Amino acid sequence: MEPPIILVIATRNKGKTKEIKDLLKDYPVDIKNLDDFGSIPQIEEDGDTFDENAYIKASFAARILGLPALADDSGLIVEALDGAPGIHSARYAGENASDKEKYLKLLHEMKGKTNRRAAFECVISVAIPTGAALTYEARCEGIIAEEPAGSNGFGYDPVFFYPPFHKTFAQISRSEKNRISHRGKALAELKSEFDKVLVWIRQHMPGDL
Repeated sequence: MEPPIILVIATRNKGKTKEIKDLLKDYPVDIKNLDDFGSIPQIEEDGDTFDENAYIKASFAARILGLPALADDSGLIVEALDGAPGIHSARYAGENASDKEKYLKLLHEMKGKTNRRAAFECVISVAIPTGAALTYEARCEGIIAEEPAGSNGFGYDPVFFYPPFHKTFAQISRSEKNRISHRGKALAELKSEFDKVLVWIRQHMPGDL
């Protein structure tokens, strides 16, 4: 039997790592994250799209560590704000702003706007050290609420209203959110093709894994 493939999640976020470990637990893969490799250079996310930033993170980690790596990039796109906060979703209210500061700034920018359509987008990139990569993407459509509601979730969840459930993302359970969210759908797509992903990694990785 072939040994499991080491796959590095290009993050130090323990929650994100655990989520992907749980998702892929039935596959011959050994999930690690950046904390398993000590000090490595800071990854500069300077792309103009979620796609570019996911690829930058995954390919950088793969090249530095010599192992296949996975990264995701996601954010909120608001029609009335010309796509903002977009790739700047995490830093929308400043570098160290709290989640509350971010969504309050968004509500302030949306004051008086009738078009409140928005979508969360997520792109997952799986890269190997030579630079080749596979991409998975998904989105979830909703509207920006007039005021925050709910205490679950994180980020912009309290102001992202999901019409089919008549609730914000912060008012639904984690399992419900995982089923319908941009990230949940992108991860589900990755899982549905993960046998092919493993074959692709084995074919393209130099030497033994």
